[in-house]
Amino acid sequence: MCGYVGFTNTLGEKAEPCLNGMMNKIVHRGPDSEGKYIDDRIALGFRRLSIIDLGGGDQPLYNEDGTMALVFNGEIYNFKQIRAELLKRGHVFKTHSDSEVLVHGYEEFGEKLVPMLRGMFSFVIWDKTKETLFGARDPFGIKPLYYAEFGDTFMFGSEIKSFTAHPDFKAELNENALSNYLSFQYSPTEETFFNHVFKLPPAHYFTFKNGNMQRTRYWRPEFNADTDGKTLDDYADLVDDAIKESVEAHKISDVEVGSFLSSGIDSSYIAASANVDKTFTVGFGEDEKYNEISYAKEFAEFINTENIAKVITPEEYWSEFPHIQYQMDEPLADPAAVPLYFVSKLASQYVKVVLSGEGADELFGGYKIYAAPLACPKFNKIPRPLRRLIGKIALHLPKVHGVNFLVRRGNPVEDWFIGNANIFSKKERKKLLLHDNGVAPKELCHKFYSEVSDKDQVTRMQYLDINMWMMGDILLKADKMSMSHSLELRVPFLDKEIMKLAQTIPLDCRVNMKNTKLALRKAAAKTLPQKTSEKPKLGFPVPIRVWLKEDKYYELVKSEFLSNTAKKYFNTRELVKLLDGHREGKADNSRKIWTVYTFLVWYKQYFTEVH
Repeated sequence: MCGYVGFTNTLGEKAEPCLNGMMNKIVHRGPDSEGKYIDDRIALGFRRLSIIDLGGGDQPLYNEDGTMALVFNGEIYNFKQIRAELLKRGHVFKTHSDSEVLVHGYEEFGEKLVPMLRGMFSFVIWDKTKETLFGARDPFGIKPLYYAEFGDTFMFGSEIKSFTAHPDFKAELNENALSNYLSFQYSPTEETFFNHVFKLPPAHYFTFKNGNMQRTRYWRPEFNADTDGKTLDDYADLVDDAIKESVEAHKISDVEVGSFLSSGIDSSYIAASANVDKTFTVGFGEDEKYNEISYAKEFAEFINTENIAKVITPEEYWSEFPHIQYQMDEPLADPAAVPLYFVSKLASQYVKVVLSGEGADELFGGYKIYAAPLACPKFNKIPRPLRRLIGKIALHLPKVHGVNFLVRRGNPVEDWFIGNANIFSKKERKKLLLHDNGVAPKELCHKFYSEVSDKDQVTRMQYLDINMWMMGDILLKADKMSMSHSLELRVPFLDKEIMKLAQTIPLDCRVNMKNTKLALRKAAAKTLPQKTSEKPKLGFPVPIRVWLKEDKYYELVKSEFLSNTAKKYFNTRELVKLLDGHREGKADNSRKIWTVYTFLVWYKQYFTEVH
């Protein structure tokens, strides 16, 4: 796991000091070593966190004649098989690292190499002979790849913050991103919060030559349920075998591997399958609603592994929050990002690599809301036009008990589901923002819904989450929070072989009205105690709603809501009304408050603070 930066060289002799400055911005991604390649066309910089081939995997790496240079962030789990094929074809390797298969593989197979890879990856190769940059990102978007164009300068890298050290970079807020963020709690499009800076989407590669960039999507999920009569037990057996194989592949390392552990099924299943020596857990206070440490320690004892835990204080949470938003590159209003930061910090004191359970819910149908289209089947006896009319009316009713049911059962999923966070509606945004330039949230989802218009509603929800929520929220915080502590986080559920299986599982083996991710739970039950395999999903529970009613944190947030930055973008009277309404118990506005507060804290890091 590492970090890289690069740019087209328009700086001449100033290129190297600029490159050094950019690399220094991401030293946390690779504290073990650095490397550079500079010619009159390109500059590449690399920071290494050594995991495989500790003594020989430094980058940039080159092909045999030095005409291709590679910078790479991630792990290739099938590198030994690809290496063997390349050796047969006459390639000469200088290292035993997984990285080197990329430069020789691209030389041999070109863009066809990318679909062959099993792993998490983001890489760029400079082909000096063709004067072409080639870059790619893994199918799920586990590893980041940002790029920007400022005049004649094209820059790229693992983190946006590295761009700020380049003299051509101009830090300008993209207000469209702010509008969209207020609905999704993350930046949901390829645009970022910075004008002219973009994310390469997951499952894409690009070529850049003579100032022109061309992007190609090389993979997409294809949910096609098997119809060969397999039972839930059959799928459970297949899932169990696939996950255990994936975990073994993800354990490839020349350093010790640990595992995150909560009380839930996903991390517990991974930790038990991996048979690691150390697991890591964090929680808040003594309330079991916000503290899973006792569950984790009991389970760790069950699987005979050490559990190392930490209780996060409110003071730690709030004091570290500005630094966390700086590390994130873009504002992310998921409260669970903060405990992930702290559990990564804890784990980094003991290991360099951890396994984690991200992706299980999206692939296997784990979120409770996935059951919404299945609720109360008798409702389907009402004629569809009448159901639609009821649903349309319900969209405009106060959010009281029962209204959500009418909305969800009366309208197609495309009209109400934008992912696992739905913070401000377009109407609410317009009231809150001085300038709302964003489109309606559902319009941003249309592209992905249209790709699976022939599928059932639950599958359409999963497909949307895989393409938006998982990349924009789940994997963003997984990468940035772990790498801020020089810790490699691996996600065995997000594996191409696991996906091949998951997308064949029929709906009735994924979700029903009583439970979620049915096949995964039944598979996990072979390894886990019943109380763990059947435990409802909690995520990383954080007591934000409680803290916002306390004087100390109420006043802290209020001061930001009345700041000059807030006055620049928001109707501050509406912000304070949200805050006061929450404090007085009129409504639970905690998610809305936290989303705005997060943006204001992030803005301060990139536009008013000096780093």
